[in-house]
Amino acid sequence: MNIALWIVAGLLAAAYLGAGIMKATQPLEKLKAVMPWTSEYSARTVRFVGVAEIAGAVGLILPWATGIAPVLTPIAATGLVVIQALAIRHHVQHREFQVLPVNVVLLLLALFVAIGRFAGL
Repeated sequence: MNIALWIVAGLLAAAYLGAGIMKATQPLEKLKAVMPWTSEYSARTVRFVGVAEIAGAVGLILPWATGIAPVLTPIAATGLVVIQALAIRHHVQHREFQVLPVNVVLLLLALFVAIGRFAGL
């Protein structure tokens, strides 16, 4: 089970790190072409989401790997579950059903890491 948790956490960390860096660093106009939802939010909100995703990505790996405050790993995973739940809510409200499968998979994977790491404390 530990190997599965590491693999899922690593994949999630890579995905969220990439997405978070893009949201935190790219101009909003450039993001609108790739992520239409960003046109409905301020640049600060989009940057905040990006920074939260970066923090979540780091939190999935470093605390558990170093043994320093390992409780932060399942907390980070739980934060990513919340981000995906809010993303799902937004996409349902805007009838953007085509992106929901990705959001649901990311939510379930983050939930798997959260439950698995909380259980391992």
